[in-house]
Amino acid sequence: MRAAVFKAAGRPLEIETIADPVPEAHQLLLKVHHCGICGSDLHMTESHSISQLPSGAVMGHEFSGEIVGIGTALKGKFKEGQRVAGFPYIQCGVCAACVRGDTTFGACTGAKGVGLGQHHGAYAELVTIGGNGAHLLPDSVSFEEGALVEPLCVGLHAVDMARMERGATVLVIGAGPVGLSVILWARFLGARHVIVSEMAENRRETAARFGATDAIDPKKPLTPQVEAIAGKGPDLIFECVGVPGVLNSLMMEAPRGAKIVVAGVCQQMDSILPVIGIVKELTLQFVLGYRPADFDYVIEMIAKDRVDVAHMITDRVTIDQLPAAFEALRKPTTQCKVMVGF
Repeated sequence: MRAAVFKAAGRPLEIETIADPVPEAHQLLLKVHHCGICGSDLHMTESHSISQLPSGAVMGHEFSGEIVGIGTALKGKFKEGQRVAGFPYIQCGVCAACVRGDTTFGACTGAKGVGLGQHHGAYAELVTIGGNGAHLLPDSVSFEEGALVEPLCVGLHAVDMARMERGATVLVIGAGPVGLSVILWARFLGARHVIVSEMAENRRETAARFGATDAIDPKKPLTPQVEAIAGKGPDLIFECVGVPGVLNSLMMEAPRGAKIVVAGVCQQMDSILPVIGIVKELTLQFVLGYRPADFDYVIEMIAKDRVDVAHMITDRVTIDQLPAAFEALRKPTTQCKVMVGF
């Protein structure tokens, strides 16, 4: 099969022909149809990353595909040709989390992340996934929408972990894919004000399509702008950029008693001034990933036209165009989700 292969930090991905994967007993083989480029992929290829990829790794963890091979233990449970969104997390089945049935992303101590360095991902024509990671797509959900399920679940899980109350005033920092997903679910699940802080005009426009009620200027103090809109400061602040210094800045800006939910992935050392959090009695909530149930919920909401998500995609490329598109995302860009089609 053809795949985009990571060689070393500082080098573009290379398109190579590598061996086709063979599904193990409890695995499925998918023909990849679409795979999104994630900001985490960019971070993992940088020299300072704490999750540095091994040379020869194949990334891609936001994907949809068609079942073309079935492991021996799954015969009769699946059919070739079924369309699925892939849960990029193959559990070991024997650790304490697996034994107690905890399928939350990150719970299994022996799990292999698909496209995250431990298991070849979907920047390739074929990928293997765990049988319990195949979430069937109804006919009304396209393969492109299926590849958006994973980033949409990141935002859903963040809002869920925030324990947001109905009528809340929410401030979202950044309108990239994670920020847009948070905006969508915060508004969908009952926030009164969903205010986005974002530099790029086109992203502010996209945020409005995802449910943002207002946009504010990130170069000016944030809380006074929120107060002017909502009559009070934000109850919840979602940090969705992952840039060093942002968390401490938000702690300085946040009103007393606010909760800051950290969904942006910062892979560099950062500093905060704890006394600010103490004096204001702030709550910091760090979030990771999602649950399998989130995949099913998102798919159902798309299938029933409860949410419209296709406009998250701002560019479409082929596997041959992937290395150049990947490198272009390292610089400031107005792109949101770049989708690779096979």
